[in-house]
Amino acid sequence: MEVETLLAVAAGFNAHDPDAILAFFTDDATFDAPRGSESVGQRFVGKDAIRAAFMARFEGIPDVHYGEGRHLVAGDRGVSEWLLTGTTTDGERLELRGCDLWEFRDDKICRKDSYWKIVT
Repeated sequence: MEVETLLAVAAGFNAHDPDAILAFFTDDATFDAPRGSESVGQRFVGKDAIRAAFMARFEGIPDVHYGEGRHLVAGDRGVSEWLLTGTTTDGERLELRGCDLWEFRDDKICRKDSYWKIVT
């Protein structure tokens, strides 16, 4: 896996294109969202569930954008740092720093684990 893959995934997020993003994922991939009732946040398993989670993000924050990206790949792991900006459908303006921890298998993403700062 190379940094260029993470750049392409980030471009897919900024285009709000789940198919472009999921082209880089294994069929059995997992996505651990930063919010949820479990210690992992909320876990989504498989492309269909992950697609639904990404679509909910795009629908809930119609102008969501991930900027100031920095990416690192080392073997079967990777890290992306970003600044999420956007406005929710309720009118709340967001500006959150966050990161993704990635795991790769057979040149595909098999796990995306997301974290972000909580603004109080």
